[in-house]
Amino acid sequence: MSDNFPTIAKPSVSNMPIPPNLSDYEKTRKDFDWFKDGFSKLDWLPDGGLNNAYESVDRHVKNGKGNYNALIWIGKNGEEETYTYSEFKEESDKFGQVMKNLGMKRGDRVFIFMDRIPELYFAAMGILKAGGVIAPLFSAFGPDPVRDRMEDAGASFLITTPELKAKINSILPKIQTLQKVIVINKLNRSEIEPDNLTLSYDDLMKSIDPNSFVLEPTTQYDFSIMHYTSGSTGKPKGVLHRHQAVIQQWLTGKWALDLKEQDIYFCTADPGWVTGTSYGMMAPWTNCVTQIIYEGGFSATSWYDIIQKYGVTVWYTAPTAIRLLMRAGESVVTKYDLTSLRFIGSVGEPLNPEAVVWGNRNYKMPIHDNWWQTETGAIMCANYQVTDIRPGSMGKPFPGITMGILDEEYNEKKSGESGILAVRPGWPSQMFAYWQQDEMYNSRFKKGWYITGDQASVDKDGYFWFQGRADDVINTAGHLVGPFEVESALIEHPAVAEAGVIGKPDPIAMEVVKAFVTLNTDHQPSDQLRRELIRFAREKLSAGVAPREIDFIDIMPKTRSGKIMRRLLKARELGLPEGDTSTLEDD
Repeated sequence: MSDNFPTIAKPSVSNMPIPPNLSDYEKTRKDFDWFKDGFSKLDWLPDGGLNNAYESVDRHVKNGKGNYNALIWIGKNGEEETYTYSEFKEESDKFGQVMKNLGMKRGDRVFIFMDRIPELYFAAMGILKAGGVIAPLFSAFGPDPVRDRMEDAGASFLITTPELKAKINSILPKIQTLQKVIVINKLNRSEIEPDNLTLSYDDLMKSIDPNSFVLEPTTQYDFSIMHYTSGSTGKPKGVLHRHQAVIQQWLTGKWALDLKEQDIYFCTADPGWVTGTSYGMMAPWTNCVTQIIYEGGFSATSWYDIIQKYGVTVWYTAPTAIRLLMRAGESVVTKYDLTSLRFIGSVGEPLNPEAVVWGNRNYKMPIHDNWWQTETGAIMCANYQVTDIRPGSMGKPFPGITMGILDEEYNEKKSGESGILAVRPGWPSQMFAYWQQDEMYNSRFKKGWYITGDQASVDKDGYFWFQGRADDVINTAGHLVGPFEVESALIEHPAVAEAGVIGKPDPIAMEVVKAFVTLNTDHQPSDQLRRELIRFAREKLSAGVAPREIDFIDIMPKTRSGKIMRRLLKARELGLPEGDTSTLEDD
């Protein structure tokens, strides 16, 4: 907890120029009912089924809002395209029919590997309408992470662009389940190289009559989205969500982010991560907003220019980006008119108290941190428009969510004590499974709690405070990196005998990946080899996942059973007490 930063009190609802959607947190939490406040509010399908793409797009057209703008796309080279909900429906219907014509079956996993262009969103919604499961991938991934995930999921189709396909061409023939690759050639930036797998998105779409499409009658229990998340051991796990998740995504967008119809909403998250689907697709569009899709990466001046030019009202970003904005300086902020902003949210890693105070001073409003995970599918704990903010806190549980702090035997602890952060199961966006890993999935539930893998505490007033991860997973710029995946890549290099990977604290990214390697006897440590290993890992993984630093060591600390003691590597790196070393392997 942070006692050095005073609470930021919120003005009364009557003094707010635009009344918030959630006007009384405590009363709403007390009276909340998932059916009354959530399930009954969406349209559902005529036969009683549920489809999150229908709720995000089609129902607005049906309800006379088809002329509202759904998205404004800003390309990295300055291009701009605007699409209404009616146009969004037509494009996604056409792609849904494309997938049906190609033989996609209900429940097939379709991977999307591309940058943020409008066709990504048309394809995603079309796949969902046709009954497929979308599996978005971060466009900066190298060939190995793409292959690992597609092979594990038994991918049937891949949607990509010429540039990204070229990066992974070598691994595509190895994915035995892959039927077709659909290539989107946006603005003719690159030529498509035809082969026996490849089809042109443009050619496929030209032949489709959107009126011919019939939406697949999915139920709330059908799978909709698969995201991969990393753990301490083994390959990343495929987290499966159902169409039912849209209930909570819509409601958290409405109450936790205060989204209103025709808001101008700017979410900076990539769809390769869960924030980019839950709050870059479902939450905003179910709330009938106009979403800004910016293809470019981080830039303080570009982001501020977008907010000013388009009159952004709600902005959702990551703590790493906020720290970079702080580094850019207060003088940059003053060059722009940001008065259109009504709400700023943050997610992906803890937001340090200084950033909340800095935001309050420079944006004339605090940045509202919230907490959730890939597995939870939607916001679970938040700082709301109508609650006081305690800088550094995750906030309070969303109505309908019960959170607790547990001891090592999974019994609830008192307020003020640190322990295991846990949630009572049964929320609508709860993951349904880890793909083909039932034992791992079941291990996350103990004594009627979902065990998050995070450490936290709760104060006497119900505010939760993040303490850290309970495992070795590295949070770098909001992306969870499993050390095992990085270690596995490094030991493929002929010079490396063993590798151990940790997260090293970083003032901007929260943590950066650092590796320790022991070399085979025919190789010697050198700066040249260090650079070669970093480059090797980047080519196999991606720049964001690969080690930023590598140290050579003679002996890798391991337990007597042969497990690398990452905890010991981290303690030695940071000069911390080494703790219990009784299980350390004898030299």
